Amino acid sequence: MSTLALDAEALYRELLRGVLAISSTNTRLVGITSGGAWLAERLQKDLNLPGEAGKISSAMHRDDFAQRGLSSGGQTVLPFDVNGADILILDDVLYTGRTLRAVLNELFDYGRPASVKLAVLVDRGGRELPVQADFAAARVTLAADQSLALARSETGAFSFDVKDV
Repeated sequence: MSTLALDAEALYRELLRGVLAISSTNTRLVGITSGGAWLAERLQKDLNLPGEAGKISSAMHRDDFAQRGLSSGGQTVLPFDVNGADILILDDVLYTGRTLRAVLNELFDYGRPASVKLAVLVDRGGRELPVQADFAAARVTLAADQSLALARSETGAFSFDVKDV
């Protein structure tokens, strides 16, 4: 068991500040299912943005689809035109970069955005692809045999679950 303790609510407040700094009035929020989608949904409300945030699944473009299959996180829903949009992808934890690669493939199936940025709650390092976040609320180091996942309570409060895998 890990002794890492992260205050997910404090990191969310930092993420909120970071999203304000890197977005414009034309930015559309898109969260990666499921943790990133929770973040995008809450940011959409907290920033008083019109419409709904999008959510995007990496399932159909993963390079490990044969091992993982379809996740229960949900399907892609983009309630706006992707073509020419400034997209801000949100995720809870950035690790190898493989999920983001799959998400970019999925996003471009829906159109050609003007720009794409990435904001994450936690960057845990360990990249296997040349991917980096435009904003990370925190950077932590975890062993390869540990996982870090965002959890959401019934009231919408965020917390982290650190496990040995």
